[in-house]
Amino acid sequence: MMGQKMQKNKNNNDQKVKEGKAGRFLATITVLGSAGPIRFVVNEKDTASKVISTALKSYAREGRLPFLGTNVDHFFLYSVNSTSQALDPEETISSCGSRNFVLCKKQIQPQMTEARSEMVSTRKASGSWKTWLNKPFSFKIYSH
Repeated sequence: MMGQKMQKNKNNNDQKVKEGKAGRFLATITVLGSAGPIRFVVNEKDTASKVISTALKSYAREGRLPFLGTNVDHFFLYSVNSTSQALDPEETISSCGSRNFVLCKKQIQPQMTEARSEMVSTRKASGSWKTWLNKPFSFKIYSH
């Protein structure tokens, strides 16, 4: 009877250890423009935004260049095995079935303010490259 209880406790402990290890894996994150990938252990239940945050912290801690910043909203995380669609920030990292990822910085478009829009419209009104190109070239040839 005592042996059965000990065996049962051992099986429960082994099961807990297996569950803890089964939910984690080594992720490889390649940052565009960086020398090499970043590797760290993630939980299968972690979201893409949490993995991006961890990758940015590891990248900064290692002193890598170029400087990326820490804002998670400025990055996309792509699975190497999937199509060209980025992971949703709230999607779990294990949903794509990959352990290799690419971290890309978003292209941030500057917002058009009133002053900026006036500058752009003024520049267009003052002349464009077509107007400049259509101007006749005047070459003056001087004789001796």
